[in-house]
Amino acid sequence: MVTAEQPARVHPTGVHGGARGASPRPKPELLSVDFNERPFTVAWELTRSCALACVHCRAEAQPRRHPDELTTAEAFRVIDALAALAPPVLVLTGGDPLMRPDLFELTQYAIGRGLRVAVSPTTTNLVTRERLERLRDMGVSMIHISLDGADEETHDSFRRVPGTFARAMTTLGYLGELGMPVQVGTTLTRHNLHQLPAIAALMEAHHVRVWNVFYLVPTGRADASTMISTAEAEASWEWLAQLSETSSFTVRTTAAPQFRRTMLLRARSSGGGPVRLTGAGYQLREAPTGVQTRGVNDGKGFMFIDHLGNICPSGFLQVPAGNVRQDDLAEVYRTSRLFTSLRDPSLLEGRCGRCSFADLCGGSRARAMGVSGNYLGEDPLCALPPGPAPN
Repeated sequence: MVTAEQPARVHPTGVHGGARGASPRPKPELLSVDFNERPFTVAWELTRSCALACVHCRAEAQPRRHPDELTTAEAFRVIDALAALAPPVLVLTGGDPLMRPDLFELTQYAIGRGLRVAVSPTTTNLVTRERLERLRDMGVSMIHISLDGADEETHDSFRRVPGTFARAMTTLGYLGELGMPVQVGTTLTRHNLHQLPAIAALMEAHHVRVWNVFYLVPTGRADASTMISTAEAEASWEWLAQLSETSSFTVRTTAAPQFRRTMLLRARSSGGGPVRLTGAGYQLREAPTGVQTRGVNDGKGFMFIDHLGNICPSGFLQVPAGNVRQDDLAEVYRTSRLFTSLRDPSLLEGRCGRCSFADLCGGSRARAMGVSGNYLGEDPLCALPPGPAPN
């Protein structure tokens, strides 16, 4: 159970956390970040505890906190290491991070160390207006919530707890009242594919800042049988690309970097000269001197720390390369064989290895692992034929 909220403690170094009105360092563009030196985004699973039992949960979340979770003191040391690494974005997630009684003091300390922090709570009765307001006043940059259906029946069947759709709608209302930027995540499966337009309408109605469509990765409790087909995936990327041209919110995808080459091919087909694209998780610039591309992928601009301190390429590719309790966070990201191989497109195999979009896209390394057991294998969701992709 979550204990009563208490004022944030002062870290042993004497540094206090941030406060409302604080101005964390601005987020740089992707092309200015050397992915070999630091990730663009770090997701930190503070706990695997959660009151829900979602059918697609990559964490296989449990109702009680694990006894070997990082302690508050250990978590402060992780924040110090992250501040030195300086990723532009830190996401505090779970499980449900609100199940950690020290969430607020960790958040405050991270913001005070100059980190740009987003928080991803689960939509349970722990998400109160007061707690969201407190996070806002600390200087949290964005709140991420999940919405896996356009109606109660679809969403609640994912979450396996009645009332979660209603709570999600209430939470969106609170966030709107508080003026907090919101990212909504939707895990796409064959059960809700047909509801994409209706879910997009909810994004508009609630003035969501970012809609992040997650493409199912068969890991944790997620079953490969619920994945959409390659043809459906290609059609969905075309639909999302078209939507992104008119929507008031940003459209992004997780575990579907193919969306980037969909956007690129649409831009090239317009015949407007050199293409410049800036999207969530990727950037591309074409010029007479060449093409610059930068795309976040598992272990490539992205790092995940689990509730036990394991350092992994992503939450969907939970293969540990080290542990924060005994390893240097930056060194693991920069030099471990796992992370360096994920940043080398020449090592990709199958169609991904023969594709001219290997750097911009590269396929989902997590899905390749989940389906074939080989994180460098081809992404089975991609429908591009073998051989080089069209220029």
